[in-house]
Amino acid sequence: MKNLLILLFLCFQTLAFAQNKQPNIIFILSDDHAYQAIGAYGNKLVNTPNIDRLAKSGALFNNAIVSNAICGPSRAAFITGQYSHKNGYKVNDGVLDTNQRFLPEILSENGYQTAWIGKWHLGSLPKGFDYWNVMPVQGHYFNPDFINQKNDTVLYHGYVTEVITELTKKYLNDRNRDKPFFLVVGEKATHREWLPDLQDLGAYDSIKFPLPATFYDDYKGRTAAAKQLMSVGEVLTLKTDLKINQPFGEKPKVNNQPVRPVVKGKEIEESMMRYYQQGEYARMDSTQSKAYRNYYGHRAKEFEQLNLTGNALKEWKFQRYMKDYYATAKSLDRNIGEILDYLEKNGLSENTIVIYASDQGFYLGEHGWFDKRFIYEESLRTPFIIRMPQLPALKDKKLNQIISNVDWAPTILDFSGIQKPGFMQGKSFLPVLKNPQIKNWSKEGAYYHYYEYPGPHYVSPHFGIRTDDYVLVRFYKGTEAWEMYDLKKDPSELKNIIDDKHYSAIKNELKKKLKALIVAYDDKEALKVFNQNL
Repeated sequence: MKNLLILLFLCFQTLAFAQNKQPNIIFILSDDHAYQAIGAYGNKLVNTPNIDRLAKSGALFNNAIVSNAICGPSRAAFITGQYSHKNGYKVNDGVLDTNQRFLPEILSENGYQTAWIGKWHLGSLPKGFDYWNVMPVQGHYFNPDFINQKNDTVLYHGYVTEVITELTKKYLNDRNRDKPFFLVVGEKATHREWLPDLQDLGAYDSIKFPLPATFYDDYKGRTAAAKQLMSVGEVLTLKTDLKINQPFGEKPKVNNQPVRPVVKGKEIEESMMRYYQQGEYARMDSTQSKAYRNYYGHRAKEFEQLNLTGNALKEWKFQRYMKDYYATAKSLDRNIGEILDYLEKNGLSENTIVIYASDQGFYLGEHGWFDKRFIYEESLRTPFIIRMPQLPALKDKKLNQIISNVDWAPTILDFSGIQKPGFMQGKSFLPVLKNPQIKNWSKEGAYYHYYEYPGPHYVSPHFGIRTDDYVLVRFYKGTEAWEMYDLKKDPSELKNIIDDKHYSAIKNELKKKLKALIVAYDDKEALKVFNQNL
């Protein structure tokens, strides 16, 4: 009888969903927002009431991962449903080939109006969208430029997150009311250098954030981890990242020439910082720069009085990093709430699927790091929260099935009854949303491949497999090594068990699975490396 009731319930859900074959879809895609920085994912020290509100009315995935943990390639995987080696966008700051078909084109052909607003970061101009208004390259926190589909570049005065929200509401007001819409809201936050809105300066100054247990990781048995350039203590700069004695609002000059980043050893970080500084901090108006000079001027005086060195300096940097990062996220959450409120006030909540995700995870001091890139959990996993009014039972659910960002496009098509095209390599996880108890969803594991090297962070290229219980990874270039982790016994991934005889059978099975994924996804570069004896 119980099984019959469950079956009837699932049939009712499917029928209810089918009656709304073409729901509206809003995909809010933030930048570098870590899952562990969100209340709904267990953070008790920060306030994310609106992301939490979305989670309470929908489903939260605990094992949403990305296929290449870096900004541009993650976006390319999203709109193509393909891994980086297939869509051609492997590293940041390339140019996405627009000769291939994108998700919005398929939606448009099936009755949707489509739009992308905010951060795009794919080199080429958007293609396949009916409307777009995006920021060049990384965009700026204050008074950002936007390029629209008329190829007009317009400077919008104000803080970037609020500008994006206003453009979003304007698009929703002006849209064609006779057609469903697919809208991507591309947020700039919480990307480096973490500039909070004026009203959020100092929002977390009263909190002393606990050091992550792995902050002083010694990287024993993990050569690639030891070689990176992304440590909070050594790599974060006092002036540019942490804004100590930064001349806000003043245009920096280096021999009266624009500063460009150079890729040469350890000069990478400082040159990149000068490059971004020239665009970021010089854009502030007098009110903005005055507020920043006042706030960070006090921080600079405090810092000078402390006269820190060694571990004390590293830990001070960590605290400043956390306070700026979370203060920047505060505006992000507030503006997500404003979008949710708009939907409710304008009668759109009942037939609009809302998704919140980041382009990948981020390190908040774990292993002593900031940034992303590694297959390790903090960067591999991304927040992914979805509210679906069409599935009313899907409320306050926490799902543990593994999904990947190559699955996002096929799933969005499935929402609207559109068949996935053959070129997409991901698979729809709508069955998981309809039946959260589904078993063996990700038994084959999920595939990962990171490429960018050497700059800007010296993370060795690598590919690997993530299952429910294990990670197996092969590093190549810079470091040549295999690593393996037992996620149940070692969730922080501190002990490389690749040579542990007790795991020999599991290792061999994982290698078979990894090779099967490499072959299935036709990753020729990975297959060549995999077949090398090591």
